[in-house]
Amino acid sequence: MTKPKRSLGQLETWMIQATGIQSAVIPRFDQAHVVIMAGDHGVVEEGVSAYPSDVTAQMFLNFLRGGAAVNALSRQAEAHVHIVDIGVKGVLDHSLLISRKVRHGTRNFCREEALTAAEVWAAPATGVEIGEALAQEERAS
Repeated sequence: MTKPKRSLGQLETWMIQATGIQSAVIPRFDQAHVVIMAGDHGVVEEGVSAYPSDVTAQMFLNFLRGGAAVNALSRQAEAHVHIVDIGVKGVLDHSLLISRKVRHGTRNFCREEALTAAEVWAAPATGVEIGEALAQEERAS
């Protein structure tokens, strides 16, 4: 392919990594997955955010209904979308939602620690667990 070096940005880096991991000149991807994990930040109380906290829950519901740009792009790529509530303020109820809440939004870090050490480590650990579960499902199918 004729193209400027690094013109594909992070995608190029990922493809080089996939080539090494799979020991293949052209890496193979059987099924793509998009995992969206998010929560609310407590510092919104200080008026520093363009949007109030309830927008996060609204965005999640839009993802779950398939109405966001990420859904359109995922459909085009035939990728499965997984929505994970890792810390949305309040309670979301949807059959497709993966609820792995560390807490209901962070605390306001202007007044106290946003997260405890255990909460800080729980969030990425949850991401690893979900990634491993999806990989296991792919291997089983």
